[in-house]
Amino acid sequence: MTVPTDAAGHGRGIDVDALLLVSFGGPEGPEDVLPFLRNVTRGRGVPEARLAEVAAHYDRFGGRSPINDQNRALLAALRERLAPMPVYWGNRNWQPYLADAVARMRADGVRRAACFVTSAFASYSGCRQYREDLAAALEQVGPGAPDLVKLRLFFDHPGFVEPMVDHCVRALATLPVAVRDEARLVFTAHALPRSQAAASGPDGGAYERQLRAAAGVIAQRVAARVGTRHEWQVAYCSRSGPPSVPWLEPDVNDALAALADGGARAAVIVPVGFVSDHMEVVYDLDVEAVRTASERGLAVARAGTVGTDPRFVAMVADLVAERRSPEWERPALSGEGPSHDVCPLHCCDPGARRPAAAGVPADLCAHGPARSGVTASQPGRPANAERSRHGEPRNEATILVDERAGTSRSDSHPAGE
Repeated sequence: MTVPTDAAGHGRGIDVDALLLVSFGGPEGPEDVLPFLRNVTRGRGVPEARLAEVAAHYDRFGGRSPINDQNRALLAALRERLAPMPVYWGNRNWQPYLADAVARMRADGVRRAACFVTSAFASYSGCRQYREDLAAALEQVGPGAPDLVKLRLFFDHPGFVEPMVDHCVRALATLPVAVRDEARLVFTAHALPRSQAAASGPDGGAYERQLRAAAGVIAQRVAARVGTRHEWQVAYCSRSGPPSVPWLEPDVNDALAALADGGARAAVIVPVGFVSDHMEVVYDLDVEAVRTASERGLAVARAGTVGTDPRFVAMVADLVAERRSPEWERPALSGEGPSHDVCPLHCCDPGARRPAAAGVPADLCAHGPARSGVTASQPGRPANAERSRHGEPRNEATILVDERAGTSRSDSHPAGE
């Protein structure tokens, strides 16, 4: 369905003069692996022995992650598509860090940047924590940093869904003809603690709900393309944390084993939770999950990720256009979308949280997340800051806090990407 912009949950037209590509980051060489893993797991008490175990995964790939090269390719494609708008890149856990990117934008005179986060679904680690990272980067850079406007989630946008349909069709075509039509589509995404999944989105449960919505649309369109309806399910990968903490299930390895035990002969692993073939795809799926399938005699193929598909790149440009123009259509292929522009105060609530970048004053006037909390100036920025060329007070409402804001959090990312 296509839904026009409205004032209920969607921001007003807000101009931006740059785009910031926001991603997870990964090590560039063997000497970076352990420092990177320590960044990812800082404050979680992960023992060095566990980090060394995960570091060994990188050895299979020359001691570096594929994610940064994939982000460079996406960065180049976005620069070409959005020219003359400048496009920057910042990571959560490795160079180039977000604060460095924000400082560079300030030096270049950027006043307001749209932020595209390479995570399609609502969750603390996939959305809220990135907004906290953006707020921390603004605080670190200090006065004169640009406003940061996070673009909406895109899990059911045609620019994400349609390339995934193509990848599923191609993967099916690689299976033996005798078992192709009966193959199960196993949609995979990053595992989360159940408590975090339950708190995702403004009303809870959004992570699982959005995954199923995206998977259902993709499966339906695959059936229309190949003329065969394939059964599908959602499974999870890359679990971390103590066994005593309940996580989303089934694990993809358990799911594949159960399919084989039940008599299935083929499956396609569809990494719908990821936008590029980074470490959790090329190791957790291509190595571990494929090995599980092989040991069980299950023919398996892995669908590709969207990467730099031109439709995906065009989608990012459309998301920018949505924020700039209230009249721009907001395509969504499931009943879940389109997502809100500005996250409500308690969206993806982890219980105790740091200040998070939310939007700009015009957003707050549009649908009022400040009604359930307070707006706070960033440190070093006067409450009555200068007005921007767009007419809104600058920098006084780009961070939301409430009475429970704090520094503790539950980071679900494992020692990896």
